[in-house]
Amino acid sequence: MTVMETETPDEAVTATACAAAGKSARPRPDGRDRYTISEVAALSGLSAHTLRWYERIGLMPHVDRSHTGQRRFTNRDLDWLEFVAKLRLTGMPVADMVRYAELVREGESTMPERHRLLVATRADVRARIAELRETLAVLDHKIGIYADAAEASEGV
Repeated sequence: MTVMETETPDEAVTATACAAAGKSARPRPDGRDRYTISEVAALSGLSAHTLRWYERIGLMPHVDRSHTGQRRFTNRDLDWLEFVAKLRLTGMPVADMVRYAELVREGESTMPERHRLLVATRADVRARIAELRETLAVLDHKIGIYADAAEASEGV
């Protein structure tokens, strides 16, 4: 069983929100639900080493195996990896992502804690966005100074 197999309403909403946001930059083959690690690496942009590490640390818990022991990822695993990629972009520490994965596996009773974790992450993202907007304003100001100087020197 993968992290997402016991999907709660929270995960269903996450999957729907990701789909609405145009989540997958890499299209998946239609009608398939079993992928090798190399296929998942190509679809997700993550290395096979990273995928194994995610599994080892509990961020990507139990991945089914073929009769020969080869990992077989599902579309739900790919959905989970896309969500993890979004969490990585927020700057969320790996330990917090692992904790979130553990909470998902524990079930609906952990929804308040998952909510708190995501709300805190959202606050961090908003603070970073504000900081980046201030940085952009400084850059725009400096670029304007250089553009004005170039115009003045051309007019001489």
